This record gives sequence, structure tokens and C-alpha cells, in this order.
Amino acid sequence: MVSQRAYSPALGLVLVLFLQACVITAPEKDSKSVPTVERPDREVELNLNLPEPSDCNCQPEEGVVDYTFLERGMQALARGEYIEAVQQFQRYQRLEKGDTARWEADLAIAYVSMLPRSPFYDGDAALLSFTQLQQDYREDMQLNDSIALLYEALDAFLQQAKHLDDLENSNAILREDLAKREQALKRLRELTLGQREARQ
Repeated sequence: MVSQRAYSPALGLVLVLFLQACVITAPEKDSKSVPTVERPDREVELNLNLPEPSDCNCQPEEGVVDYTFLERGMQALARGEYIEAVQQFQRYQRLEKGDTARWEADLAIAYVSMLPRSPFYDGDAALLSFTQLQQDYREDMQLNDSIALLYEALDAFLQQAKHLDDLENSNAILREDLAKREQALKRLRELTLGQREARQ
């Protein structure tokens, strides 16, 4: 037992020295087996083909509106895709926070609900909405050209609806008047026939 303890540290030391010598004197690799990659000491530049930076202030101007969703909605409306059009108008309303954008989107949606082929068709609701939008309109609003055209179309629709209401009211009054005249003629006939019978 005593001899094993004396050899253990010496054996451990020899083993460590042997392993260290193996690491330091690693055999050279055959140049044909594995190619070596030499790494340069300098950094490699990547060319991304980006434009040169300019001295301009690239912040979006205050008051500049992105009409992308509004234009997409108008294109969908022109194709007869009413659901897609309303979704684009709603996106435009959400992304552009100004009063003008809200007003434009509401007007476009009111226009869609005025169209008989639209799944959102409700002429009365469109008229109510448009009447409210007319009250909310301000002269300082700078409207998109397409929205200005829709405004004119809705205004013409409103005028026609008012004219139709006036005609229906006049027609109802004429019907009442005609019914009264028919009653008066009926009484007059009865009176005339009654007088003739009395004479005979």
C-alpha cells in the first residue's frame, strides 16, 4: 500500500507531461486532405448597393397624408368589390388619425351603402350619414379628388331623394284630395237622385 501511494503522484505528473507534449507537438496535417482557410486581419466590407446618405431631413412632412388605402378602396369600389372597398376605407381611417381622413372614410362608406348592388345597401342610413357629414364638413379640409367626386354624387343622391319625398308627399295629398272629391261627388249624386225621386 505504501508503494502505490508513492507512485501515484509521480505517475500523475508523468501522465500530465505526456498529454501536454502531445498537444504542443501536434503532427502536421497533409495539405491534400483538408484545405486551410486563412483569415485576414482586416474586416470584410459588404456592398449592399444602398443609396448614398443625403443631407435632407427624411421625416415625413406634417400634414402629408398617405392615400394608399383610400386609393385601394376606390379601386376595389370601381371593380364592384364592395366588402374589400369598405375594409380599405376603414384601414385608411385607422391609420390616418386626422379629422379629414375620418371624414373621407365615412363619406366613402356612406357612398358604398347608397349603392343598390352593395351588400351594405341602406339608402336611408346613407342619407342620414351624408346629412351628418355635410354638417361636419369644414372649408379648410383638403379632400382627395375621388372623395370630392363621391361627395358630389352623394349630394345629387340626396337632392333626388328629397325630390322623390316631395313628389310622394304631393302624391299623398292629391290622393287625399281625390278621395274627398269622390266622396263629395257621391253625396251630390245621392242628393240629386233623392230630389228626382221626391219629384216623381
